[in-house]
Amino acid sequence: MTKALVLEKKLDLSLRDIAIEETLGPRDVRIAMKTVGVCGSDVHYYTHGGIGQFIVREPMILGHEASGVITETGSEVSDLKVGDRVCMEPGIPDPNSKASRLGMYNLDPAVRFWATPPVHGVLRPSVVHPADFTFKLPDNVSFAAAAMVEPLAVGVHGTVKARITPGDIAVVIGAGPIGLVTLLAAFAAGCARVIIADVDDAKLAIAESLAKVPGAVVGINVRSQRLADAVSRETDGWGADVVFECSGNEKAASEIFDVVCPGGVAVMIGIPLSPFQHDVSLGCVKEVRIEHVFRYAHVYPRCIAMLASGSIDVAPLITETFPFEESVQAFELAASQPKGSVKIQIEMPA
Repeated sequence: MTKALVLEKKLDLSLRDIAIEETLGPRDVRIAMKTVGVCGSDVHYYTHGGIGQFIVREPMILGHEASGVITETGSEVSDLKVGDRVCMEPGIPDPNSKASRLGMYNLDPAVRFWATPPVHGVLRPSVVHPADFTFKLPDNVSFAAAAMVEPLAVGVHGTVKARITPGDIAVVIGAGPIGLVTLLAAFAAGCARVIIADVDDAKLAIAESLAKVPGAVVGINVRSQRLADAVSRETDGWGADVVFECSGNEKAASEIFDVVCPGGVAVMIGIPLSPFQHDVSLGCVKEVRIEHVFRYAHVYPRCIAMLASGSIDVAPLITETFPFEESVQAFELAASQPKGSVKIQIEMPA
């Protein structure tokens, strides 16, 4: 038995003992959890009981953004050792699938992802995980920053798909955790300026505080002004080179072609809950390239390296921290969507 944060069913969380059996394989490591982030998908399972086809039908442990310390290694693990500080990529594909063999392992239909029914998550003292998806941390990367690698990987994957050119102007729609890490990734990739849109002035203030040069980040509250007008003003009427749709809001997503420049690119990162319409003819006239993002692949080492170098600093995005004993309260706060709250993290017992 192990103590864990268990989603019993929709709107029913408990911190209790649960039976978990995990055998250490030859290419596995056992990791003591140190920090776990509260993700929007975790909260959605809590508030809605499912996401699309993934329905919570029996008790499930939440959590997939994590860092920790290796306490045991399998017989064939040679590149990691007991005591190593690590973070973990939560999606494990079938290595023999066609998607994996083509290098697109995030698209493997058989991928097993922490805290995605029926797979348990990591809000518990320890987990067993494949060494191939476990990454050693440099000494100057904290456990809190390392637990941000998972959401950061989404933003970095998006910038890789965008094929940013140094000096580009980007628009990020949505100033939640994914929007803000995408903003950081866009600057690291070479963007000169980022215009970010949201309805929460407190989050927009956080976004603007991330600029290393005053004015490099322009926050737009779309309740009070039209994003297309603001982008036109900031780009002398040309439009943004790249637009990252991170909100998952159907109306916002439908307007991406209004803000992207001719020959630009739109990257769809947020996943809307329902289908939406957009003006394909406008996209055609502008020859807009469209990319889609589903999680990430091959970017964890890049994220860790950027955290270590200081080219990306995620600390300002961690707005609340709770002890493991208050995990239920952490989720209740996250579900209430307080103004200015970006990333809530849970610190595990020593």
